[in-house]
Amino acid sequence: MIPIADTLLAWYAENGRHDLPWRQTRDSYALWLAEIMLQQTQVETVKPYYSGFLQALPGWEALARAPQDQVLALWSGLGYYARARNAQRAAQKVVADFAGRFPDTREAAETLPGVGRSTAAAVLASAYAQQQAILDANARRVLIRTQAVHGDPKSTRTLQHLWKLAEALTAADAHSYNQAIQDFGALICMPRHPRCPECPLQCRCRAYAEGLSEQLPLRIRKYGTQERCVFFLRIEDGDGRVFLEKRPDSGIWGGLWCLPQFHPQGASEQPVPCTAQHDALADGDALREQVRRFCATQYGLAVEVQGLTAFYKHVFTHFQLHFRCIRTCLQDDEQGMKVADQALSGRWYAPEAALAKGLPTPIRRMLSQSA
Repeated sequence: MIPIADTLLAWYAENGRHDLPWRQTRDSYALWLAEIMLQQTQVETVKPYYSGFLQALPGWEALARAPQDQVLALWSGLGYYARARNAQRAAQKVVADFAGRFPDTREAAETLPGVGRSTAAAVLASAYAQQQAILDANARRVLIRTQAVHGDPKSTRTLQHLWKLAEALTAADAHSYNQAIQDFGALICMPRHPRCPECPLQCRCRAYAEGLSEQLPLRIRKYGTQERCVFFLRIEDGDGRVFLEKRPDSGIWGGLWCLPQFHPQGASEQPVPCTAQHDALADGDALREQVRRFCATQYGLAVEVQGLTAFYKHVFTHFQLHFRCIRTCLQDDEQGMKVADQALSGRWYAPEAALAKGLPTPIRRMLSQSA
């Protein structure tokens, strides 16, 4: 086992990202919020969301009691929206079960929705000065290279080995060590083209000695990304208001407001697999007639199809979504008011008001272009 703590701590003291906003506090709520936001999201993307979220909802009680729409609106554009829903559930549990204080044991912390072993450890190390080891993507990569771990980095066996290494190598000052290994992985031991000539661990790094710095961690081959297609309906009334639906809490974009989805084959709830996007999303008289029937059947609205937007693409973790927006307008505004009065899952919003809601990124982009 190659010791790395002293070298990383010395490097961090000189080169670490000490100015990050979540490194200016030992408050468990602020630290936990940063850890949740940083899951699968880059630091520069998180910064403005973190500050805005803390300003609006500064503590456990505020987040626990906030309307879900407010939480999702503050998170809108950050992606992986299950994190936001879990964050609110976690805050509610902290208030109800832990007297408004982040649990002080890893076992208890891991009972919070959205909190795994590494997230719990990071908060405990920084908020309560516990010697807790983390294993986020950056830490994992540093350990794999310095110790020359050749297994599949996502396999249970390899992860168990990495956790043992992490626990053995973490310094007593885990707060500083965890930040050091995170920054080292982000700035020096990067996923591709690691900066080995500048690395203070170069002389002890087993991957470097074996000429495997670029090959480790092992990259397990991913099979072809699935392509999915869907239309979105922009239904406007005579005042230019747009009809939005609130999506169910589970699934893609759970709890967010969205333009209605439509597919000619009837699969309106979810995008459908497709291989020829331009064919699947082609305009035509048949499509427009199906849209009119769909709006009449689904919402009791008589609409006129005005046209279609260009083709768009949005990349998710496991698939790519191809879509177009079909622009329609009501033929009878009184009919639209009846739909609003029926308190269905959909509501009418002026474009500016719609943009203040929790919206998926591609929906926000389409609405912004014509707000």
